[in-house]
Amino acid sequence: MINIQNYVQAESLEEAYQLNQKKSGRIIGGMLWMKMARNTVGTAIDLCRLGLDAIEETEEEFSIGAMVALRQLETHPGLNAYTCGAAARAVQDIIGVQFRNMATVGGSIWGRFGFSDVLTLFLAMDSYVELYKGGIIPLEIFAAMKQDNDILVRILVRKKPGLFTYQAMRIQRTDFPVLTCALSQVEGEYRAVIGARPGRAMVIRDKRELLKDGITEDSARAFAAYTAESVPTGSNVRGSAAYRTHLVNVLAKRSALELGGMQKWN
Repeated sequence: MINIQNYVQAESLEEAYQLNQKKSGRIIGGMLWMKMARNTVGTAIDLCRLGLDAIEETEEEFSIGAMVALRQLETHPGLNAYTCGAAARAVQDIIGVQFRNMATVGGSIWGRFGFSDVLTLFLAMDSYVELYKGGIIPLEIFAAMKQDNDILVRILVRKKPGLFTYQAMRIQRTDFPVLTCALSQVEGEYRAVIGARPGRAMVIRDKRELLKDGITEDSARAFAAYTAESVPTGSNVRGSAAYRTHLVNVLAKRSALELGGMQKWN
């Protein structure tokens, strides 16, 4: 069980940042993973008073505060319309509604967990993170960075014309995923995002232009094989590396066929 010695509701991002520079300081979100740790936190820093719990939509982008709950992603009409329902599909099997009402987008993205459905989803879009000191950087760059003492303020998604789909393999519903797969076509660029490898999600672009002339059974099969060749996988208690490589091939093909309107998967 985690032991918190001091709890502070920050009145500003600057206050939260200064408190977080101390080795004993920790930013808290929903505390759903943090509470499972067995250590002592000197100062738990809560961002709940900073107005970061809303999804704001304009004609150009979505601005998603770090304290937005996963359930808000699941039910937001604009975000799900833009992502062709992929936002809801990416989070609907994460534990249960009560969990998703508490788990935050900021915690999911900041953690850069290998099993993160949320990171997989946002990497398929033209997404950026806004850091308090680090400014706005592409999510793909942020996902590869080591954690530091900055503060994730919000996630920004540019509303470029696109199509999106999301697939995941779980041993049973509400379990951690064995593999996650998001596929998108954004302004003509196809990209597959593979997560739970079991490493962090990674982006594979269609550099061979296998889908350039449209999605057919043959082009979907070729793209899936290319994706499987390009993604390193590993083994853990949920599956072997060989099984995950097989799943990359299967889910990438399913995703391509769905993106092309040829099949629909639940």
